[in-house]
Formats: sequence, C-alpha cells, structure tokens
Amino acid sequence: MSKITFLGAGSTVFAKNLLGDCMQTPALQGFEIAIFDIDAERLRDSELMLNNIKHTSGSTCTVRSYDNRKEALRGAKYVVNAIQVGGYDPCTITDFEIPKRYGLRQTIADTVGIGGIFRNLRTIPVMLDFARDIQEVAPGALFLNYTNPMAVLTNVMNTYGGVKTVGLCHSVQACVPDMFKNLGLDPAGVQWKIAGINHMAWLLEVTKNGQDLYPEIKRRAAEKQKEKHHDMVRFEMMLKFGYYITESSEHNAEYHPYFIKKNYPELIERFNIPLDEYPRRCIDQIEGWKKMRDELVNDRNLEHKRTHEYASYIFEAIETNQPFKIGGNVMNTGLITNLPKEACVEVPCLVDASGVTPTYVGDLPPQLAALNRTNINTQLLTIEAAITGKKEHIYHAAMLDPHTAAELSMDDIVSLCDELIEAHGSWLPAYK
Repeated sequence: MSKITFLGAGSTVFAKNLLGDCMQTPALQGFEIAIFDIDAERLRDSELMLNNIKHTSGSTCTVRSYDNRKEALRGAKYVVNAIQVGGYDPCTITDFEIPKRYGLRQTIADTVGIGGIFRNLRTIPVMLDFARDIQEVAPGALFLNYTNPMAVLTNVMNTYGGVKTVGLCHSVQACVPDMFKNLGLDPAGVQWKIAGINHMAWLLEVTKNGQDLYPEIKRRAAEKQKEKHHDMVRFEMMLKFGYYITESSEHNAEYHPYFIKKNYPELIERFNIPLDEYPRRCIDQIEGWKKMRDELVNDRNLEHKRTHEYASYIFEAIETNQPFKIGGNVMNTGLITNLPKEACVEVPCLVDASGVTPTYVGDLPPQLAALNRTNINTQLLTIEAAITGKKEHIYHAAMLDPHTAAELSMDDIVSLCDELIEAHGSWLPAYK
C-alpha cells in the first residue's frame, strides 16, 4: 500500500483541505494516509475529522494516526510538512514583543525580518531531524514543505537534509485572481508568468489574447491608491518598481525598508499597514477552532470539496503521468540567472511521473533581482548560523535584513538578537 505521511497533522483545518483532497482523488484511492503530531489531542481530532470525510465520500484510503514519527514516515512515498515550532505562545509572542522594545515593529514575522530569522533558527533543527528519519525509513520520498519560512526551510532540506523537497505556497495561485478582483478586472482567459523568491515572486507577464494587461492594471492601481484598501503596499511597489508581487501587502510591508519606519509614522496610516497582524490572527484562529471543532470532529456526514491546494494535484500527476503545472520553491540550479545559485527560488514547475521539474526563467528585470537579493542575503546568513552554530551569523543575518537595518543601529541589532536568543531558551540549540 502506498503511503502519504502528514507531519503537523494537528493543523486540523489544513489537514482537512489537503488530505481531504487526496481522499477525493481517484488516483490516490487505496493509499494509507499516515498522520503525526506531537499534540495527541489535536492528532486525535484530525483522525476523527478525516474518518468523517472518508465515511461521507466513500474513499478507500486508510487513515492511521501514529505516536512515533519514524513509524509514520516508514515507507512513505510522499511526505507533507505543516509544522510550527514553538507556536503562538511562547515563540510568536517573543518574536513580536522583544523587538517592540527596540522600536522595531512587524506585521507577520514569518519569512525574513527578526521574527523570520528566529522562526528559522528554532525550526531548522527539527526539519533536519525529519530528514534523518526520511533518509533511514523513506529514502525515495518526495517532501512537500508548507511550513514558513518557506525559502530557508526548503533550501535546508535540499542542501543539508538530502531529501527531495519542493516548497509550496498559496500566494502564486492567488496572485492574479485576487489582484484582478481588487481592480474589478475579469481573470478569465488570462495568461501569466510568475518567478522570483517565495513571498517576493514577480508577475513578470500578464496577457489576454496576446495583449499586455499591465498598462490597464497600473492605471487602475494608481486610481485605487487614492482610497484606503488592503493592498496598498503591493500597488505602491508595482507603481515604483514596475511589477506586481505575489505575497500580500501586510507581508511585503516588512520585507522592504520603505514602509514601517518609526521616524515616519504617517506611512502606517497612508499605506494601511496592519502592525502586529499575525498575533491577532493567531488569537482569532485559536478562538475559531474552539467553535469549529465540534463540526469537524463530530459530524459523521462531514463533506469536503477538492480545494486549490497543490498537494493532491502533484501526487495525481506523478501517479497518472498527466502533466500539471505548479509554482514551486526549488534550488536555483541556473533557473534564475541573476540570483545566487545557493538560493531557493520560486518558479513554474512541471509535474509528471518524473517528479517535479523546474523551468528555466533567465534574468529577472534588474530592479526585481536586486530586491530579491536583499532578502536572499538574510536567508543565506540564517542558514549559515543554523548549520555552523555560530552566533555571529545570527547577527549578520539580522544586520543584512532590510527592515531591521533601516530601523536599528548595529549595536542595537546585536543586543536584540542576544535578548531573543536568551528568551527562546531551549527552543534554540546552543550557539557559540
């Protein structure tokens, strides 16, 4: 029996979407769906929820929960990762509250920035543990990473974990439909091309019947900027740098040095930037789960419709050899020629029985590659810190982060990093 293993299955709603999709995919019938989480209660909730979908859909997949990670992985053909190390309390709270004392404000803090750096540092050791298990008990498995920080973790699994890994993010699928909806445009029949790095990939082409739609997009965006809306940062970046970015404005506000500045507080209001957005979402999700739990766990007639999540379509394409195109995070093996070869990039990929095959992009427009490199610098130094165990590289990663460097002196950055290391305690390995 072929096997799909889901690590972090206590993320019950995400497990519903992704594994519910698999149970409704004809090519995946008869698979074992193996689920694992360190939270036994949430794992049990997910097992009950998935069996409810199985009962309603008539799927022939077998759902099995494991309390031993290595056994959950043993013999897996596909592994899906959706863990969060440290959770909202204490680690997300730490990532936000200590930087605030230095006047450093964040919105999401899960990609780069000081929050992204420390989320990486506490997650990389766990991911490398996964990699050792996979090499031992499922050496041919394809690893799908959904955990942020996407670029660094996908890079580490490929470069140091020795595991075939592709990182998957919703922002590529949602980019054009969401932007067109915001501008009152019809996305039907539109062709687009996206490439860059995760959360900062670029809409390089957007056409309909051969006609470039960017002039009309920019005209409408300039008009839209006269009123408050949720996507002001991305529109401002497009109008200044020429291209639209895949990830949301609340994310991109902290990837660049232009928007969250204590000496220019009016920018927060002008660009409608939601500071401390991720902690608010965490609290809302915790409350929402309390209300949703009974419906998902106790409803024997729970229904599920296949979503836009990539995982089931990737597995289906491999099993059937029917090609499917995704936006995937992969190592830069000459794919984007003006970004570092050590970087993880987000590019169109073809999936079929051969696996995931990335496509060649070539040079990005020079201003876009330059913006990507500012974030890649911090990503690569974060990896260096995690792999070498040298504290100095944590400082380097933070000093090279665009937003952090724009707000704090080098001495304050070092002091902030030291406070965060101490506050994280056993969530981090020892650094020398």
